[in-house]
Amino acid sequence: MPNIVLIGYRGTGKTAVGKQLAEVLNRKLIEMDRLISEKAGMSIPEIIEKYGWTRFREIESEVAEMVSKLRNCVIDTGGGVILRSENVENLKKRGIIILLKADIPTISNRIQDDDQRPSLTCNKSFVEEVGEVLKQRTMMYEDAAEFCIDTSKLTLEETVNRIIRYLKTKNVLTKP
Repeated sequence: MPNIVLIGYRGTGKTAVGKQLAEVLNRKLIEMDRLISEKAGMSIPEIIEKYGWTRFREIESEVAEMVSKLRNCVIDTGGGVILRSENVENLKKRGIIILLKADIPTISNRIQDDDQRPSLTCNKSFVEEVGEVLKQRTMMYEDAAEFCIDTSKLTLEETVNRIIRYLKTKNVLTKP
């Protein structure tokens, strides 16, 4: 069975949805950010501080290639995985890519206190940063995804159930 690959900006629900979806479908959860940190031997903010975004993206691409070889997993990607086309190509080889999105106030509310998310822009307010990066990435997210869900007004369970319904229409689930 194909992997279920969750993409989307920070705070759209990838981690929470991934955990719940993996549990409901009895699949292994693969958290790419955790694998990146393990591979580098340091946290993501430490990678960025010590080596910069370019090196982080290189490690992310190595991890994307590695996890794309797995089967029957739920893969929780980082928000920028779509910035390199080879990541999307690799993840699509054995996966169905599902985009989770949310409006700016929802994203801001969900991630404003998270110190494990380094700034993506310089000299911008938090809300300005979210808006600017979403503007840059939205088309890439949509082009990569096979299915999209706006999580802004949905509960975790509603989001997971919509994904499951979609997967059933694709005949890729044997259960539930």
